[in-house]
Amino acid sequence: MLKQVLTMGLLGCCWVSEAEIHGDLPDARHAWGVHDWNRPKPHRVEPGAYVPTGVPSDAVVLFDGSAESFAKNWRNKDGGAPSWKLGDEGDFFCLPDWKAGGDVFSRVEFGDCQLHLEFRHDSSISGDRAQMRGNSGVFLMAKYELQILESYSTCREDCRINTYADGVAGAIYGENPPAVNALRKPGEWQVFDIVFHQPVWDGLRLVHPGSISVMLNGVLVQDHWQMEGLCSHMWRRPLSPVGEKGPLRLQDHGCKVHFRNIWYRPLASRWQNRTHCAETADENDVQALRRETAARLYAKIRDKDAVTGRNVLDLAEVIGYACEGEYVQQWNKVVAEYVKTPLHEDGETTAKLRRAVKALFRAGLLNPTSPLVTKVGTDALK
Repeated sequence: MLKQVLTMGLLGCCWVSEAEIHGDLPDARHAWGVHDWNRPKPHRVEPGAYVPTGVPSDAVVLFDGSAESFAKNWRNKDGGAPSWKLGDEGDFFCLPDWKAGGDVFSRVEFGDCQLHLEFRHDSSISGDRAQMRGNSGVFLMAKYELQILESYSTCREDCRINTYADGVAGAIYGENPPAVNALRKPGEWQVFDIVFHQPVWDGLRLVHPGSISVMLNGVLVQDHWQMEGLCSHMWRRPLSPVGEKGPLRLQDHGCKVHFRNIWYRPLASRWQNRTHCAETADENDVQALRRETAARLYAKIRDKDAVTGRNVLDLAEVIGYACEGEYVQQWNKVVAEYVKTPLHEDGETTAKLRRAVKALFRAGLLNPTSPLVTKVGTDALK
């Protein structure tokens, strides 16, 4: 059985004579070791044509192609001006010598975000040392790495340049390979669109590991991947509190990699949503907001005693938020008179009344034997 499982796991992989134990071993929750050469490579998917995107009006632009933007928004690890160079395609790039320029960091710090950036490897790139073919990385909050690598020919269909699957372009480095290889050829611009939610902590207790979703050249390669650790080479490094904000970090791995069109949109954490989320809502906050909404709606009703379908609808909306006190008393009073009147509503009002009755019934606020149900038709509850 074990032989069969191993054989199935190796289908589509490149044979690697130099395969070796390269990092932390498989364990009870990981069938593959870190940087495991036996882990299957992603399949090749050809992306669609590159279509430049505009910048959303609420985005923070980190690089627009100008020298002023580069100087304003980027620094080295010590806070000074970075030594990376400006290119001739509205880009900047790291120096092609081993860590000659060091990593660069955005001067602004942020957490949860939508991030857009474009990168390119030169078409003249050469060499068969896979991890030195245009190696760089996008480090969110300077801690969580999305891998950049010239790995166009590192897939199940074409493995001329071989490396471990969790180290190819689009991988959450050391954790999760991309679902597919959606790279374009060297010399062409590549596009990352990323949605990142950082891990959530309550003191030293991990509430949620956070997640990252990634589109590479318009193709989904990471689907809501929940982070397992801080970025590390070879060894698993558990998550730990790192603060709520951090800079965007672009890695210098001794390779020339070009970057352009970098912007982000800060996103509110769903863990800050205390009033409308099954996981995070606080019942007291929910009730307070419902009462606030009910009071606002009730104050807008001009004639609260009107025995009309329109007033019944308005009061139904109020008690849907807060079925209590004056609101429910006024509702009972108006409905008691309304059900005695002949129904001569227009088609639109009748349809709205039927929907409202069904919603109140589903919420347990209306009995199926209620005269209002009878008036609008019991089939409204179906």
